[in-house]
Amino acid sequence: MRSFNWFAILAVFGCCTTATCQTVSVDSQLPSYKKVSGIAGGSMLKTVGSDTMNNMVGLWTEEFKKLYPGVKTAVDGKGSSNAIPALTERQATFGPMSRDAKKSEITAFSEKFGYPPLLIPTAIDMLAVYVNKDNPLEGLSFPEIDSIFSSTRKQGAKQQAVKWGEFLKQPAWSSKSIACYGRNASSGTYGYFKEMVLADGDYGTWVGEAPGSSSVVQSVGENLYGIGYSGIGYRTANVKPLKLSVELGGALVAPEPANAFDGSYPLARFLYLAVNYDPRGKLDPLQTEFLKFVLSKPGQEQVIKDGYLPVSADIAREALLSVGVEPGF
Repeated sequence: MRSFNWFAILAVFGCCTTATCQTVSVDSQLPSYKKVSGIAGGSMLKTVGSDTMNNMVGLWTEEFKKLYPGVKTAVDGKGSSNAIPALTERQATFGPMSRDAKKSEITAFSEKFGYPPLLIPTAIDMLAVYVNKDNPLEGLSFPEIDSIFSSTRKQGAKQQAVKWGEFLKQPAWSSKSIACYGRNASSGTYGYFKEMVLADGDYGTWVGEAPGSSSVVQSVGENLYGIGYSGIGYRTANVKPLKLSVELGGALVAPEPANAFDGSYPLARFLYLAVNYDPRGKLDPLQTEFLKFVLSKPGQEQVIKDGYLPVSADIAREALLSVGVEPGF
């Protein structure tokens, strides 16, 4: 079983096709998808997993059905924690995930099949920390965000940040209480934020848990004093993503494509499709063709349409090879 450092590949080859990276387009080296024969009518393509990827997976399956009308599709965005268990119980074709697999998930899967699940990178997301569009704040460091969201404050803050006056000098904001919004524990975004920003600390009981990514953004957009985290693809006109720095006093980096591609934005992450791939055999035709579609030009165009960033041809090629599929480009 081959293992890849996908961000290392991204750093070497990149996937930006413009001078500034602010206008994102699909890597010109990616192939167009060609319909094949042999996909049986009535075949079921079911995904169970990430809410963050729900809209994007829906776009992929919708376009895939245009090519293969006989295929039945179902998209279940319960959260990343449901992805590998669904694969383990053979209840899903793919498991969308917005985080890496946990050791416990890999162990349970491996005990049943004798090999680990494989995660295929399909898109790049920037997890954003949002405030209301009328909030004058421009950016925060991880220790400052940790002081807002965490009860354990492992990033070093001495006390919880309760009022916006901790970060804003304007008199109108100094006494206003911070309202926090986040995801629930079944979400991969919840786990990723906990690991990266809270240093594996605990969320405070005051953080409102939303069932979906869009709900977090909606809550922040409706509350002038709100703050929350969600994928960049869920950005609306009512919220503003903050610039971020890992260290207190560090250079603030905006969640812009160029900063994700060069690795400077600290919350850039891959979005994956987990799959049950036995390295001693082959994927079935439906799995093979869906992955080839997702990692083709039309598939990556859907990624951009949903507000995320496309993977490079080099990453797509290595991803297909990792499941025994000849890329053909």
